[in-house]
Amino acid sequence: MIETFATPFRSLGRIASDLLFPPICTGCGVGVSQPGGLCPSCWTELRFIERPFCDVLCTPFSFDPGDGTVSADAIADPPPFERLRAVVLYDDRARRLVSALKYSDRLDLVPLMAAWMARAGRDLLDEADVIVPVPLHRMRLWRRQFNQAAELGRRIAAARGLPFAASALVRVKATRSQVGLRRSQRQSNVRGAFRLSPAGGAAIAGRRVLLVDDVFTTGATASSATKALKRAGAASVDVLTFARVAAFEG
Repeated sequence: MIETFATPFRSLGRIASDLLFPPICTGCGVGVSQPGGLCPSCWTELRFIERPFCDVLCTPFSFDPGDGTVSADAIADPPPFERLRAVVLYDDRARRLVSALKYSDRLDLVPLMAAWMARAGRDLLDEADVIVPVPLHRMRLWRRQFNQAAELGRRIAAARGLPFAASALVRVKATRSQVGLRRSQRQSNVRGAFRLSPAGGAAIAGRRVLLVDDVFTTGATASSATKALKRAGAASVDVLTFARVAAFEG
């Protein structure tokens, strides 16, 4: 009986909230019909990654070479992780979404981005034993107050009922921002940047780990974190990100 009376009041509360704070597009701020959605303009500007793509690096193919095909880049320079999946290509609209989350405290973007990531990485999630976020250095975390990779990973883990090892991996090197660095500089910047926390080994050893981050560019960060996880005994490491660059030069 309590539920019967409470439900109409909750509905009225939602209506009042929508009148006072109408839902807006998470990408540009224009009015939309549902909270946490995108307007048609922002939706069409995002370049979603759909098959066919490289089964290892998630690089889109211009034609369908068949399931399980690996790109020339993945063959010539195999990454230490097994597979990468990403939702969109990292263009201007995707960059604005990521920047809003990271630098403008737009935590309202997390449910939408995490849901898309869970869909894009469903084959990885089906095999994962534990989800681990790429960590921030403690000084950067203190300045930003939250780790966007951890927020995304926590949401995905909860939705799929998977263990979430938020602090298993630690960033021990205060690396400079990767923005603007050449490939070799990015690799040097994050070399030796990660290690397992004292309690992290128990969560990682023998497990199939899904490493979560917001953006994949050259793969330097994901590779460095993967090597730390494998040194700690991870059985395998896959990587799931919101966006990945189409190609990286330099």
